[in-house]
Amino acid sequence: MFVRFVTGEMNMNSLTGIDNFLALSLLSQAGLSFSIIKLVLLIGWVYLCLYCTQKIQLNLIVPAAYKPFVNFVTLAIGPLTLAILLLFEIRRKKHITRRPLAEIAREHFENLLYSLQNIRTKDKTSIKLLDTSGRTLTEIYGRSKNKTKDMHILYLTENIILRALKEQASDILIDPRDNLIHTVRFRIDGVLHVADEIESNTCQAVINSIKAVSGMDISDKRRPQDGAFTAKTKESNVSFRVASAGALNGEKLSIRILGHHTGEFQLETIGLTKKQRTMIEQAVRQPSGMILLCGPTGSGKTTTLYAMLNKIDLFTRNVITVEDPIEYVLPNASQIEVNPKADITFAKSLRSILRQDPDVICIGEIRDEETAQIALRAGQTGHLVIATIHSSSNSSALIRLMDLNVTPMMLATGLNMIISQRLIRKLCEHCKRPAKLSRQQISNYQKMKMDVSGINEAVGCKACRLTGYSGRIGIYDVMVIDDHVKNNILHNNIAISQLRNEGDKRGKSNLQKEGVRLVVSGITSIDELNRVIG
Repeated sequence: MFVRFVTGEMNMNSLTGIDNFLALSLLSQAGLSFSIIKLVLLIGWVYLCLYCTQKIQLNLIVPAAYKPFVNFVTLAIGPLTLAILLLFEIRRKKHITRRPLAEIAREHFENLLYSLQNIRTKDKTSIKLLDTSGRTLTEIYGRSKNKTKDMHILYLTENIILRALKEQASDILIDPRDNLIHTVRFRIDGVLHVADEIESNTCQAVINSIKAVSGMDISDKRRPQDGAFTAKTKESNVSFRVASAGALNGEKLSIRILGHHTGEFQLETIGLTKKQRTMIEQAVRQPSGMILLCGPTGSGKTTTLYAMLNKIDLFTRNVITVEDPIEYVLPNASQIEVNPKADITFAKSLRSILRQDPDVICIGEIRDEETAQIALRAGQTGHLVIATIHSSSNSSALIRLMDLNVTPMMLATGLNMIISQRLIRKLCEHCKRPAKLSRQQISNYQKMKMDVSGINEAVGCKACRLTGYSGRIGIYDVMVIDDHVKNNILHNNIAISQLRNEGDKRGKSNLQKEGVRLVVSGITSIDELNRVIG
């Protein structure tokens, strides 16, 4: 090249070479060493600065008024700003969800790894979501051009379900808070807790994933829809019921987690006193009649129902259930699920069951006049019927049956027992402490001849997610329909107004007495009793 330059044989290529040679000479004279590695690092740093600026522009943490300043800082220090914002995000989620910082940081790190496709979802989450035909989400969606984003949404969806199972939630609620944020809440021990807050666009993709695996139409975001799916974990399979509806600022989703361990439900472990348990066991051994469970939604009626069924010898007695939906699998029993779309209703199923030689009939819920009348007739004709009904007390259950045009004769001859119940949270064994009672409270308990030394109150710790409570137990009001009550019903001596006023007060008083017993024993707190009973 130098010879060509001297002899005058110079072209554009040689000129470029000379420029490069002169540039390198100048750099070396200035004491700067050229390195391809440094050039790559410089380009990478510039790219990261621009990428972080773009992310912050779309980030919801930074207020709009401060975004120009934060963008300028990000262009200068690059990923350091993103790290600072990530720390703020982790602290914000800790304040909202009351989860440990390490757990939230690990979740963010897993999300980052998943975005980079360095891990596989099934290895990290240990859970697979399956539709009713057994297909996974990956099989439902198929291959997509934006594979990284789809895998991230898949991981986020499975992580929400897995967290709910680990925290023993009964429901998952996904609601739009506003146009920018969706809130994910878990119902744990009957109380809702915020589990996460997710950007609306991302959360809508999560909702679509759950709707797709539940067999619902993802394009219809306004019309209410129902569906179901199954989660396969290392321990077992868990069923879920899904309901969607259009709401202000977006679409909301409600997921009910259905149980699967019926063997855990025993009359000895659900909170019954020895006397109440003896009464119920005697009623379950009867060859005919109806046992009616009543209480508001979420009061544990289904759990009590299955605990009673576990006392029945399923090998020698033909047990048939009609449920909506089937919440627990009961071995050696025939379980029928109501499906209004297929014209399978409680009443039609009951008429069919009566022709299948049943010994015990279990009805998930009495909702209409025909179901109530068929159930009570079955109790009159040599079948043991166990059913549930939504009402606040035993007397309200009788009123509800009368409103469904059940005659006093049918009530008197077909009904054996009514059980009203509530679920009350138990104090956390790790952090509960003796309660600080006022003089008036101490005086009230002493009038009832109760020892106040065992009364505790909630504190909150890591083991109970700072709630002060862990697990729930039932309180019950058991009413045996004996000959005296049957005579009053048969001769219409019990007025509806008398039942509604005196009966409700008596039922509430009985539940309150059972609750006070748990308070004095240190199992629950006064505040929890007031929350549940009033």
